[in-house]
Amino acid sequence: MKRDEKDLLNLFRALPPEQQDTLIAFADFLAARSVETPREWGEPEPIPRPAEEKVVHAIKRLRATYSMLDHSKMLYEVSECMTQHVVQGKAAIEVIDQLEGMFRSRYESLKK
Repeated sequence: MKRDEKDLLNLFRALPPEQQDTLIAFADFLAARSVETPREWGEPEPIPRPAEEKVVHAIKRLRATYSMLDHSKMLYEVSECMTQHVVQGKAAIEVIDQLEGMFRSRYESLKK
């Protein structure tokens, strides 16, 4: 294992579980944006929102729902929402509502 990988693993292990979920979601996001695959235009695939949902899971759900969007262009906004939740203590339900509005708005802009 390379030194960078060991450092990342040590940092990951030092985080509380919710922040580990955040790091995994961010890594998933970065990995998805690095894959050069053509995006197909289509309608959103609605995935029901669970009654109790973590912000990380909401991001994954919304990425799957709005798979036609270029998620790499939303990185700053999504990470800003996550920061509001994790660092500033904004309620998950409020952050998820904000994320849903953001994804919906991006989709509406794409349709135009």
